[in-house]
Amino acid sequence: MERREEQSGAAGAGAASALDFTVENVEKALHQLYYDPNIENKNLAQKWLMQAQVSPQAWHFSWQLLQPDKVPEIQYFGASALHIKISRYWSDIPTDQYESLKAQLFTQITRFASGSKIVLTRLCVALASLALSMMPDAWPCAVADMVRLFQAEDSPVDGQGRCLALLELLTVLPEEFQTSRLPQYRKGLVRTSLAVECGAVFPLLEQLLQQPSSPSCVRQKVLKCFSSWVQLEVPLQDCEALIQAAFAALQDSELFDSSVEAIVNAISQPDAQRYVNTLLKLIPLVLGLQEQLRQAVQNGDMETSHGICRIAVALGENHSRALLDQVEHWQSFLALVNMIMFCTGIPGHYPVNETTSSLTLTFWYTLQDDILSFEAEKQAVYQQVYRPVYFQLVDVLLHKAQFPSDEEYGFWSSDEKEQFRIYRVDISDTLMYVYEMLGAELLSNLYDKLGRLLTSSEEPYSWQHTEALLYGFQSIAETIDVNYSDVVPGLIGLIPRISISNVQLADTVMFTIGALSEWLADHPVMINSVLPLVLHALGNPELSVSSVSTLKKICRECKYDLPPYAANIVAVSQDVLMKQIHKTSQCMWLMQALGFLLSALQVEEILKNLHSLISPYIQQLEKLAEEIPNPSNKLAIVHILGLLSNLFTTLDISHHDDDHEGPELRKLPVPQGPNPVVVVLQQVFQLIQKVLSKWLNDAQVVEAVCAIFEKSVKTLLDDFAPMVPQLCEMLGRMYSTIPQASALDLTRQALKRKPDLFLCERLDVKAVFQCAVLALKFPEAPTVKASCGFFTELLPRCGEVESVGKVVQEDGRMLLIAVLEAIGGQASRSLMDCFADILFTLNKHCFSLLSMWIKEALQPPGFPSARLSPEQKDTFSQQILRERVNKRRVKEMVKEFTLLCRGLHGTDYTADY
Repeated sequence: MERREEQSGAAGAGAASALDFTVENVEKALHQLYYDPNIENKNLAQKWLMQAQVSPQAWHFSWQLLQPDKVPEIQYFGASALHIKISRYWSDIPTDQYESLKAQLFTQITRFASGSKIVLTRLCVALASLALSMMPDAWPCAVADMVRLFQAEDSPVDGQGRCLALLELLTVLPEEFQTSRLPQYRKGLVRTSLAVECGAVFPLLEQLLQQPSSPSCVRQKVLKCFSSWVQLEVPLQDCEALIQAAFAALQDSELFDSSVEAIVNAISQPDAQRYVNTLLKLIPLVLGLQEQLRQAVQNGDMETSHGICRIAVALGENHSRALLDQVEHWQSFLALVNMIMFCTGIPGHYPVNETTSSLTLTFWYTLQDDILSFEAEKQAVYQQVYRPVYFQLVDVLLHKAQFPSDEEYGFWSSDEKEQFRIYRVDISDTLMYVYEMLGAELLSNLYDKLGRLLTSSEEPYSWQHTEALLYGFQSIAETIDVNYSDVVPGLIGLIPRISISNVQLADTVMFTIGALSEWLADHPVMINSVLPLVLHALGNPELSVSSVSTLKKICRECKYDLPPYAANIVAVSQDVLMKQIHKTSQCMWLMQALGFLLSALQVEEILKNLHSLISPYIQQLEKLAEEIPNPSNKLAIVHILGLLSNLFTTLDISHHDDDHEGPELRKLPVPQGPNPVVVVLQQVFQLIQKVLSKWLNDAQVVEAVCAIFEKSVKTLLDDFAPMVPQLCEMLGRMYSTIPQASALDLTRQALKRKPDLFLCERLDVKAVFQCAVLALKFPEAPTVKASCGFFTELLPRCGEVESVGKVVQEDGRMLLIAVLEAIGGQASRSLMDCFADILFTLNKHCFSLLSMWIKEALQPPGFPSARLSPEQKDTFSQQILRERVNKRRVKEMVKEFTLLCRGLHGTDYTADY
């Protein structure tokens, strides 16, 4: 019975007038929020409580909820409501009540100094918000007053309680400033005021931190308070004493984390680089932590080593330029760099035995950038000092990139393996960057190490060491042009000598070959030494991604040198496709690889290979076309159609995408006879239509069919002409069933390549046009975008293609009304740019028609929105008709107009738009 009354109290209060925001109802709603098992009741209570917090009654019930006899959850709500009223509704408070509000808050904070800590914090935040709103005029020495009031001896609360309450208040004050909603001009004034007031805070913090009698809880709070204040960009020299005290506190395990945070925040503030003398004093303090760091590493204390590393990196990364500028101190900065190197090479495998090394990687980028930014003479000096450091870094990084033993790796979780993969990618990026500093000598260095490793007969080499060296090569070769490197021929020669006993090593061998595919195109004589390895790897499902992507790269880059190997590549590929070794995406890549390969053959060879390659799939598709649609045969159909479209994406005998010059052109075969893609498409067209007739209502199958023709149109260009009549008929059937995004996109693509698509008598242009207008009203964004794209491609043709001109004259007004309805509020605001494109295209290509239609369309009252006045509609139509050049301006006009239509103009929503 009691439960039902509570529920009706809060729920009823939600529906009742504001007068029901009473203490009793608030307490009932809070009980419902915390203890009612019914989620709907909880949500209702939460919604009601949010209304209560912002109501005028909140000023009354908040203080009552803070009474000593209330439980902390209720007191917390009272304190939160006070904060919301002060921070968001400051303008509602009469100026003559500022002092009494301030006094009440001080009284409550003093009382809660020995009470609930969460309530104390909310009250401190409320007073901080009040102080920020009153500073500097209405409360000029706010911080000094806070310190004085809490140090008064006549308080009933003990000294430690008062001290902790004051520190809490001083800690939340800068935090509240960072998140406050103060206007920009006020923010500047208050920031300046706070910067001055830190003179009242720092001496107190220094005294408390250095006082032997200060308990640990107070010193921890001091460090957190200091950490909060330094983010107000306090001059670094004013922080010196506190930073030194924080370094001393690092020896205390209880204060370690807070000390690290305070030091890192102080060092990292952007303004700190101006105080070079203070920064120079910090270097010995950081170097003084090396023994503590070594002990931590030795004892496996990851928290301590991580914290010390953060401090060293903060100093090095944020201030390398300023410290490098002090040439006379180069040795102390080099010592700091070597300390960071120790952190990079910290023993153990990331992320299982250590998590520190990853923190250092950005430092090496920054240091390199700063060295290379100096003028030539200074750069030469630093290059001499730091080149050996960077060669050492390469060794350290490649050591860190090594896989653990197979046994150890087997115990890692999938999450740890993924983190290690990402870590190796970060190392790869760093090595690529370091190449700029070290140049070709870096590749020679890696090659020499790999050569010694593979040819040494003294000791058996670990696969991990080999893999890491290859990984280094691959990292650089993937993005740096190594075509002129004199070590790549030797590397290609070494690869077949590698004893591949492990999946990770095999993967890296594949990716390294892939990274060298451009080099192989310039040195085709070497293809035969690596291609057999790639084809062999295709049969291993564990090497699926690496082997298929590498074959694709080789087929793309070296296709004009592959005809001698074509039969073998096709045979192996067919075999693995039939055995279903690879997942769907790799099968698609493999088809793309074969498309590149076949492009370089003579037409009759292409047709012969195509026949053997796709015949099994055509037979399978014929069988599937006879079956009743079900989920399993749908997957098979989409897979086969995907294989065909990926093959046609890259099978291009016109070579219009090639950028070969000079003698390379002599390698190109001269196309003879019909285009093989067209031959295949014409052969399978009836079959595809048969499949389509059963699956017309299925978006995935329609998309897969459209993809085949869309990819073919892009590749074939003018060669697509023979397919136009059949395609028109098929598109018409699609539209008459349901206008889907993929069909609209295909029509647009065919139209872009072949405007005479609409001259085809088999295509009912009017039907397509009307279906596309209908699609503008669909709820799915991709369909709407596709429809808009279709119209922006179609409308420019209304002058040159008679059938298009006719349908625009007859049905263009219908299109305009659909567009205006969408802008008026029927479509998502995120789609407004697409509708603006249609208006712009109509204005540019059908101006006289648009000027007549838009006036008529906007005439009826309430269209496209009841919120618009006739003047606003008139202004919009004039603006649109005037702008025929600047598409961006039209988009801005449409955004403005849609906000007016939705009643959002001038609200907070506009900011997100």
